[in-house]
Order: sequence, then C-alpha cells, then structure tokens
Amino acid sequence: MDESGKPQDPEESVRPQPPEPPKDTKDTKDTKDTDATDATDTGDLKDTEGPKASPPGGKGSGGGILMGRPFGVPVYVAPSWFLVAALITWVFGGQLERVLPELGAARYLVSLFFAVAFYASVLVHELAHTVAALRFKLPVRRIQLQFFGGVSEIEKESESPGREFVLAFVGPLLSLVLAALFYAGMQLVEPGTVPGVLLAGLMISNLIVAIFNLLPGLPLDGGRMLRAVVWKITGKPMTGTIAAAWVGRALAVTVLIGLPLLTHTGALGNARPEIGDADSLTDALLAAILAAIIWTGAGNSLRMARLRERLPDLTARTLTRRAVPVETATPLSEALRRANDAGARALVVVDPQGRPTALVREAAIVGVPDHRRPWVPVGTLAQDLKDGMRVSAELAGEDLLEYLRATPATEYLVVERTGEIYGVLSTADVERAFVSAMARPH
Repeated sequence: MDESGKPQDPEESVRPQPPEPPKDTKDTKDTKDTDATDATDTGDLKDTEGPKASPPGGKGSGGGILMGRPFGVPVYVAPSWFLVAALITWVFGGQLERVLPELGAARYLVSLFFAVAFYASVLVHELAHTVAALRFKLPVRRIQLQFFGGVSEIEKESESPGREFVLAFVGPLLSLVLAALFYAGMQLVEPGTVPGVLLAGLMISNLIVAIFNLLPGLPLDGGRMLRAVVWKITGKPMTGTIAAAWVGRALAVTVLIGLPLLTHTGALGNARPEIGDADSLTDALLAAILAAIIWTGAGNSLRMARLRERLPDLTARTLTRRAVPVETATPLSEALRRANDAGARALVVVDPQGRPTALVREAAIVGVPDHRRPWVPVGTLAQDLKDGMRVSAELAGEDLLEYLRATPATEYLVVERTGEIYGVLSTADVERAFVSAMARPH
C-alpha cells in the first residue's frame, strides 16, 4: 500500500535469488513450517500471533456430552452434572430412608430417577428461553446443563426491553407451570408412596427454581427482567445492565451471609444447634458456591454488555494491518525491507498478475534467523488462501464476529469491494480489540 492507505500494485519484477548460502552446521532447521519462538528481529513485523483459537465467542467443542438437538439447538450435559446428580442421589436417598425405610437400597435408584427428572425440568426451563429467542429471531448457540442448573447461550441481544422481559420471564413461568402440574399429580396418588414422594420433591424443586430465578439480579432471569425495566425507563440498555449487575452482586453477598444464618436459625427448616457442625459447614459451602456463581455471572454480564455496546466500533478496516504484495519467490529479507519502507506489517503473496494467493505467516517469519532470510523465499512461509479467508473491509461489529466464527483462521486477507487488497487481519489483533472493549470497569 502507499501512504494514503490505497492498495498498491504488485512489484513488476522480482529480484533474482542470491546463490545458496554456505552450509551452517549450527542451524539445520527447515524454515518451511517452523513455528519457533526465537526472539529475532523482523523489522516492523512483530511477533504478534496469538492463540490459534477462534475469536471471542467462537464455537467450541460443546462443553460436554451432546444429548440431542431440540428445535435445532444442541443440548450438552457438562461433566459437572454427573457430580451434582450423584450428590442429589445421595441426599435425596437419605431423605427417602426416613420417609420410606422399606425401600432399602432401592431408594438410591428412586433418588437417581429424581435427579434425572429434576434436570429434565431444568431443560424445559431452558427450552422456554430458547423457543422465545428463536421466536424473536435470536440465534441460540447451545443449551448446557451443568453444576447449578442450565444455561441457554443466546448470541444476540434483544431489540427491545419488552422482548428482553418476555425472554427472561418465560423460564421461571415454565418452572411454575411444572410445579403446578406436579402438585396436581400429587392429588392423584397416595401420599407416602414412591410416586407421591417423587411428585412432591419435583413440585418443591421446580418452585424453588422459579423463585430463585426471579430474584432481581444478574445473571438470574429476574435480573434480566430488572434490566428490561430500567432499560424501558431510561432508554439505555447499558444502564439497565449496570443496575441489574450491581443488584446481582448485592444478592451474592446476601446469599453468602444470609443463607447460613437462615438455616442456623431454623427459618428454612430444622435449626442447626451449632454453627460449627457438619450440616452448618455444608450450608456455608453451598452458600459460598451460589454466591460465587452469582457474583461471577453479574461481572460477565457487565463485560458482555460493554462488548456489545462497542461492537459497532470494531471494524475490519480499523483492525487491519497494512500489507505489501510480494511474489512467491521474493527473498524474505527483500520482502521485509519493502514492508518496512511502506510502513506495513504484513505480507501478501500474489501471482504475476497481482492476484493474491497466500498470506505469509508471522510465526514462520519469526522462526527464520536473520542470516538465512536472504535465501528463504516468502512462498515457503505462506499459507494458501482458502474459502472464507477473504474478509470485506466493510465488515463490522457482530457481522465481523459471525464471519470469523464461521471460518476460523489465524489471518485473513481484507479486500475492498472492488476486490483490491486492503491488508491483513490477524485473529490476535481481533482478540486484543475485544478484550480491550470489555476492559473498562463500570
């Protein structure tokens, strides 16, 4: 490129390669595919390649065992779920021993059934969010059942506070409906029987899920409802997020302190005779875990809101490194000289007609010692351009993020609408921009 930022034509000719260098017994590495991290100077082309993961929010492996795809959305069970299922089976089994002692060891099978049925109820809760999101044309990446409940990963923000409120409310509403259905089922069976105890347990657990999720603090559904209300009043979604997140943090502190006190005083059941007994320690541990989850979730909600607020400012054009075109046989030292003279930080390999064919990998450049660079053609350090590795300079915000998610790579060729070379976009630069966008505290 020239200093105005316009694309340059490729060099009309390529300097002939120097003769092969003398044998160097101290350096026998092949530079074609090296990823060495030698701190060698590359002029203006610094060693800035980041992790080879997809951009922030990119597609992962799913985070657990794939159980199915209701409504086209994958449902995963995280490994932590099995720990919770075992814990529920053990605790509920102890309760069954007091209520139905005649069951014997079979009580643990009944308890396991309860654990699975309870998480099926959690799945219904999450599916309510998912169906509402799909109804509002908001993409849902996945549903994950994990240590404390489940989560629906909705990729875009609601367009209005009304939709945000509905999207948040349908989950607790479905849990309340399930609690009512289980209560109705209790009226049809004998109390003190296995079906009666199971239905009572599922009714109470769904009622607790609904009430807990209605608490007005992020990341709970009630927090999203509070966010929608503040958003409606102020007209600013970010103001709603800040308010709901800080209420969520206050809620975390309340849970940490209040839950052990409530159980100790007997407000939630039998009073604990001593603060230091095993049951009290268990209550305190549970409170600490819940508080940590709520506090962390509130902070994550703030960071994601900041990111979405600043997404429109993140454009391919502003994040792109200027690049110079070179032909495949150009020696690396000559290519770096041209880049430094032009103030560029990337190299694009072009054919004799000036059409881009590959991108020179920065990690490979760093791995070539200075004394070998006059004899190493850039073509041996380049990655061929594949489908999806050409990015429009006009892409910005969520459109840019979605494009990079769909075609993960470490570097992309950025082109103008006319097809001319604009520069090279590095995933590492994109990641740093996203981290920076989320960094400012509120």
